[in-house]
Amino acid sequence: MLIYSPISQPQPRILKQDSARHIKIAYFIMVHHKPESFKAMFRKIYTRDQFYLVHIDKKASEEITDEIQLYLVHFPNVYVLESMNIVSGGFSMIKAELNAMEFLLNVNNEWDYFINLSGEDYPLKSQNIIRQFLTINNGRNYLFYYDQKFYRPDTLQRIQNHFTELSLKISAFMYKREFMKDVIPYIGGKWVIFTRDTCAFLTHNKRVMDFEDYYLHTFLPAESFFQTVLMNTSFNDIIVNDDKRAVIGKSIFNKKQNSDNVIAYLKSSNHLFIRKVDKTTDENILKYLDQSYDLPLQEVDEIERELRIDHDQNN
Repeated sequence: MLIYSPISQPQPRILKQDSARHIKIAYFIMVHHKPESFKAMFRKIYTRDQFYLVHIDKKASEEITDEIQLYLVHFPNVYVLESMNIVSGGFSMIKAELNAMEFLLNVNNEWDYFINLSGEDYPLKSQNIIRQFLTINNGRNYLFYYDQKFYRPDTLQRIQNHFTELSLKISAFMYKREFMKDVIPYIGGKWVIFTRDTCAFLTHNKRVMDFEDYYLHTFLPAESFFQTVLMNTSFNDIIVNDDKRAVIGKSIFNKKQNSDNVIAYLKSSNHLFIRKVDKTTDENILKYLDQSYDLPLQEVDEIERELRIDHDQNN
């Protein structure tokens, strides 16, 4: 395990990899509590030929920080990013992710995809299956997005007001301002699967700095920054509107969320990860996760799926 601050030198362009091999993933994992959940997830995603960067929130207790660092010291291809204080609702989460992309681009030129995770996420499929999926779909980005003005006008105050991030919270003082000229705002989720080229663009392109300057003073930018940047640039035609995450922390399709509903939902999808798995998760769900771990992904027509999402959003 190595502890590094981000490196700022641009990364030279890398020649395309041999398409016959499975791609390699660089994982970025943000942890602030529940070390046992983190370790259970990490054991499932770890391989010796991939790359792992862990961020431990500055607010985490000394005991949790020590426990995680002592655990990771045994893995040679794991790095720990310099700790930041992640403020809920602030730009600090985006800054940590941009720092992570920049660091990973500089530390190794062999990875192909960047995936962010929290310490409470869990893989639904083995690394062989996940890597095979990304190899087949190499070149696509995965994140969830909506046209914010059209589908989520209730959230526009998050970007139309000027917010200030303090050391522990967002300031209550705010004021109205003009949104970015000729930019369509988008909103979605925090979880992404990005190509290496996308990460290089996000960390090194001067146009992105304009978005950073504006979104630095928005509320909950982790749910809108990457969507707005990529959908307003040349990367918009390689985005699949799906972050490949199932969520069991809230209801699915407005149904009561019992284990049967969750399992039925998982069986019908081709998600790669599931959110909010810990010791309180239903035993039947945990049993299903174990039994289905090495089963092939469901075949889902992504174009048809996106058309269905658009139809659902319009009705």
